[in-house]
Amino acid sequence: MKIKRQKHAKKNVGFYKHNFGFREPFQVLLDGTFCQAALRNKIQIREQLPGYLAGATQLCTTRCVLKELESLGKELYGAKLIAQRFQVRNCSHFKNPVSGSACLLSMIEGGNPHHYFIATQDQDLATKVKKKAGVPLLFIIQNTMVLDKPSMKSLASAQAAQTNRLIPEHQKLSIELLKEEQGLAKTSEPRKRKRKRASGPNPLSCLKKKKKAQETLQPSAAKKKGNRKRKKRKLEAGGETVPSGSQNVEA
Repeated sequence: MKIKRQKHAKKNVGFYKHNFGFREPFQVLLDGTFCQAALRNKIQIREQLPGYLAGATQLCTTRCVLKELESLGKELYGAKLIAQRFQVRNCSHFKNPVSGSACLLSMIEGGNPHHYFIATQDQDLATKVKKKAGVPLLFIIQNTMVLDKPSMKSLASAQAAQTNRLIPEHQKLSIELLKEEQGLAKTSEPRKRKRKRASGPNPLSCLKKKKKAQETLQPSAAKKKGNRKRKKRKLEAGGETVPSGSQNVEA
């Protein structure tokens, strides 16, 4: 059973290494309930956990967890002594401490950027941790530490990341275009373009056009004048020949 349990742990740790970038030393955040369960079941966390995870570990807690254990009194005095041996990580509740579960949840906000393992016996906290992708969960069952299998949220996130890596960029663009054609993609509202106001003609261009028009009119007017002169000459010439002919007939 021990070998089988370690194989499952190795498989689960490999999943988080490959898909979420976990590296040694593994950082494990513990709350008071986990320390109390380890004390009750005589589990040496510092000695046994690295062998179970097959890698170096850093055990840590927060000030809020220590404050909570102090407030609970003598019943959890042993758990408080165990938690005080671990590294204390800074949280955002220095002035106003919160419950241990709320503090641990705040430490894994934003996609668990520090790659924490969460070790707890609190079922409510465990349920909330499973709703976040990329957060390994440790708990104690029957005198043994157990690394829970990846949650559905973690599996879905890993599958989505894997499909994105497999699909080339040009195929992603073609898929987006097909979605837009079928009306499945969310399209942003088109921006309204500002209409340009109609501006008046350039005065310089108008002057040039007038000059050209005048130049074109001048030769045509000159031609008309020339034609009129020719007609007058012909008429005058015709008027002078008629009476000379009539004089010859009379003679």
